Amino acid sequence: MLTVTDATFEREVLRSGRPVLVDFWAQWCPPCHMIAPVLEQIAAERPDIAVVKVNTDENPLVGRTYQIMSLPTLMLFRDGEPIQALVGARPKARLLDEVDAALRG
Repeated sequence: MLTVTDATFEREVLRSGRPVLVDFWAQWCPPCHMIAPVLEQIAAERPDIAVVKVNTDENPLVGRTYQIMSLPTLMLFRDGEPIQALVGARPKARLLDEVDAALRG
C-alpha cells in the first residue's frame, strides 16, 4: 500500500487512472490499526483499485480539504472526485460490498 502525503495526493489520487480507496488514519487511532490488515489484503487482491494511506496528523491539508472528522475514514475516489466516504472499521466483505456498490453507482 502506498503512503500518500499532502504533496503527492493530487498525483497519486486525483490523477489516478483507476479508482482509489484512501485510508485517512493516525498513529494514535486503534480502529485504524485494526483495519490496516484488511486494506492490505484488498490492495493485494484487487488490482483494479489503488489503496493508499494518508496520515492525517502528518498531512493535515488533505484531511481538511475533505473534511475528515473521524478516523478511520475511507474515501473512494474515481476520476479525481470522491464518490463514497465510509467512517469506521468494518469487516473485509462488508467493505468490499460497499466499495463495489459505489463503483457500480
